[in-house]
This record gives sequence, C-alpha cells and structure tokens, in this order.
Amino acid sequence: MYSLLYIQLLSMERGTCHALKENWLLNRIQELRFERGLTQQDLAEFVDVTRATIIALEKGSYNPSLELAFRLAKFFKVGIEKLFFEKGPPHE
Repeated sequence: MYSLLYIQLLSMERGTCHALKENWLLNRIQELRFERGLTQQDLAEFVDVTRATIIALEKGSYNPSLELAFRLAKFFKVGIEKLFFEKGPPHE
C-alpha cells in the first residue's frame, strides 16, 4: 500500500494534484508540540525552518515538503503517517 505522501508526490510530479488546493493533509504538529512544552520558535529551530513555516503548518495552510515531513516525524519520534493524515472526503 502506498503512503499518502508518496501518492501526493506522484500527483505533484504529474501536475494533477488538485487535492493540495483543497488542503486534504492534516497534521498533529501543534498537539505534539504542546505535549512537549515547546514554542513554535523552539520547534522551528529544531527542524531548521522559520517560525512562519510552523505557523502555516499548524494552521493547515501549508503542506510540507517530503524532507520536512520526515524531519518533523523524526523529531517527534513518530511515524510520518502518525504525524500527517488525510482529511475525510468532502461532502457533496
């Protein structure tokens, strides 16, 4: 079975990833950051991004690169699919 991020990457390469525009990828970054008592700035420094990137990730307005997704998962010591997950299908 392919991971969600692999499918996302394939779709992006083919230029057909309409789901990204609908922001289908959710995450547990804020929850895990709170559990560890970290500020957004702390986390940004640990994973080598800006605080603005962490804010955008937590708000769900930015989907990370595969590299950043792996850095975050490694930092939180969780599998990438435990950190990022798919939002249910939109209601039609």
